[in-house]
Amino acid sequence: MSKMNELAKLGQSIWFDYIKRDLITSGELQKLIDTGLRGMTSNPTIFDKAISGSTDYDDEIRQLLHKNLSTEEIYEALALKDIGMAADLLLPVYKNTNGYDGFISIEVSPKLAHKTDETIGQAKRLFKTLNRPNIMIKIPGTQEGLPAITEVIGSGINVNVTLIFSNENYKQVAEAYIKGLEKLDASNGDVSKIASVASFFVSRVDTAGDKELEAKGNKELQGKIAIANSKIAYELSKEIFSSNRWNKLKQKGAKVQRLLWASTGTKNPNYSDTLYVDNLIGPDTVNTIPPATLDAFLDHGKIALTLTEGLDEAKKQVQLLAALGIDIEKITDKLQIDGVKAFADSFDSLLKSISEKVETLKKEK
Repeated sequence: MSKMNELAKLGQSIWFDYIKRDLITSGELQKLIDTGLRGMTSNPTIFDKAISGSTDYDDEIRQLLHKNLSTEEIYEALALKDIGMAADLLLPVYKNTNGYDGFISIEVSPKLAHKTDETIGQAKRLFKTLNRPNIMIKIPGTQEGLPAITEVIGSGINVNVTLIFSNENYKQVAEAYIKGLEKLDASNGDVSKIASVASFFVSRVDTAGDKELEAKGNKELQGKIAIANSKIAYELSKEIFSSNRWNKLKQKGAKVQRLLWASTGTKNPNYSDTLYVDNLIGPDTVNTIPPATLDAFLDHGKIALTLTEGLDEAKKQVQLLAALGIDIEKITDKLQIDGVKAFADSFDSLLKSISEKVETLKKEK
């Protein structure tokens, strides 16, 4: 049995934090699905690397040139084709798991992170255009994103809430999801058809936290705060999704909004390359893993239920952080702001790359 299937037996699904045209057309994605991959995620940074870093899309860009599209429309056409093809390959997983897995996520424009109505409009349009049941629309967990999440869920659309770093924000996200399901139920929609994940970012918390710990001369807590923060989020999840309010929805077939561990590639070369996979294994969770980390995990990752272990120690570590005068909420709030900007910058870079490709390909004529 493959490691991905072993994890599935423990209740955790492995998704792939990567997309590229030749991953799909070469048969490599199908091989991963055959060995236990259960979903995929994408973001502007991933698409930027895929489109600007290869010639895979050049023929299609040539075909789009005569349609008089904007650069953003060209990007969307390329991205939607990739997402659609990947969704079709993942559809058997979706069916075999009764809509629990088999999803691929596409993000609304990062330029809309603080625009509620525009986010709602784009989310609905993307979902309708793709016209597949196993699509998740990524919406950031910003304050402006929260009402959008409720509205989009309430409209019967699957949502992957992205860029969550703090436990306070996670509680807001879970509330937005539950409100969305209640809204859907009130309009006689079928809550059992909806799936959602809360993408809780991991490694970046250590990257930022370690710098502050280094400045304080504390080595003991370095490399530990991100996992501690995630374990506390998991405990919150268990509380939220066992309440009387939730149970009313559960009786109608509603699915738990699973925590999805994101940013699980190890940034610090001094840490294990499977640190953020091995230590976050538990039921009703997803880990979306970049290629190098997936290779490392399949080679030497450890399979064990680790997420519920050491919770008291995790809380103590966060308390020790506070005692040192380091405010984790301040760190996580800044990480969300920086994350929104990083995705927006990647989106700008992506559009610039496409624009340059367009000009180059026009000259070929």
